[in-house]
Amino acid sequence: MRTEPTARTQAYARRQPAAVAPFRLAAYGYDQKQEHEPAQRTAELFYLQKQIQSQTPMILVLEDSETIEGCIEWYDRSALKIRGRQKTLVYKSAIKYMYKVGDQGQ
Repeated sequence: MRTEPTARTQAYARRQPAAVAPFRLAAYGYDQKQEHEPAQRTAELFYLQKQIQSQTPMILVLEDSETIEGCIEWYDRSALKIRGRQKTLVYKSAIKYMYKVGDQGQ
């Protein structure tokens, strides 16, 4: 004898989580390397490396509208080191946008 599922058993079935997919953290260590990086990340790394090599004066506009002017000296996954009047470490999450000093009118 088969009975219809009640509203209570249907609600319970909806609350049951589906099979959980494994969660994988990004590789942040120096000895670990991700196999595939997204194209946007690759483009960002290329742009930053080019600005470091050419010592391009940059202006960084932060989320609070503060500006920092200087050359990018170093970067990692989460921060940039800027050499200007003083050396400053800026988290990437705090940067709204950045541009080259000569490009502000374009």
